Amino acid sequence: METTKKIKDGDVRAASRLIRNLEDRIPEAKTTIKHLFPLTGKAHVIGLTGSPGAGKSTLTDGLIDMFRKKGKTVGVLAVDPTSPFTGGAILGDRIRMQRHAEDPGVFVRSLATRGALGGLAKAVGDAIHVMDVLGKDIVIVETVGTGQQEVDIINHSHTVLVVLVPGMGTRFRRSRRASSRSPTYSSSTRPTARDPPSSRES
Repeated sequence: METTKKIKDGDVRAASRLIRNLEDRIPEAKTTIKHLFPLTGKAHVIGLTGSPGAGKSTLTDGLIDMFRKKGKTVGVLAVDPTSPFTGGAILGDRIRMQRHAEDPGVFVRSLATRGALGGLAKAVGDAIHVMDVLGKDIVIVETVGTGQQEVDIINHSHTVLVVLVPGMGTRFRRSRRASSRSPTYSSSTRPTARDPPSSRES
C-alpha cells in the first residue's frame, strides 16, 4: 500500500496521519497496520511509568538527548490526559521536549487516553509498530500518571522504567511485583537529608 511505503521511507506526515486514524478507529487504519506488521521488530521499546509529577517527562527528555548523542533515532509516544473539550491529548508532555522539535531524528507524538485504563491509550500498541517501521531505533512510551494497578506498559515494552519520588523507594519495590514480567528499573529524584531512609536506597 502507498501509506506503508511512505512510512517505510521515513515519511513523518504519513506516520502521524496513520496514528491519528488509529486513535479515531478508522477501519482503513487497521488494514494498513496489517501490512506494516511484517516489517516490525527492529526497534527497542522503553516504557516509562510512575505517579503524576514524578519526573517522567524530564527523564524522557534526558533519554532522547542520550540516545541522539549515540546516533540513535528516537520515537516518543507521550500518553496524556484527554481534553474534556476537544477529546484530544492535553499536550503537557510534549511541551517539556520542545528542544528536540527541530531534530529530524526525533519524532514525538502525543496520544490521548480517551477513557482507556492502564495508563495507556488504546492505539499505543499499533502506534509503536508505526514508529518501528518509520525507522526509529528507540521507541519511548511515556504513560499518563499512574498508580499501582496501571501496569499495561509491560505488555508493550522490552524495558520498563519506573520513576519514583523520594520516600517511595522501598514501599514501591514491595508492591511492584506485577511488573516482574519485563526487565524493570526504578529511578528516583535525588533525596535530601530530610527524606526518609527508604528514599535513599538504590
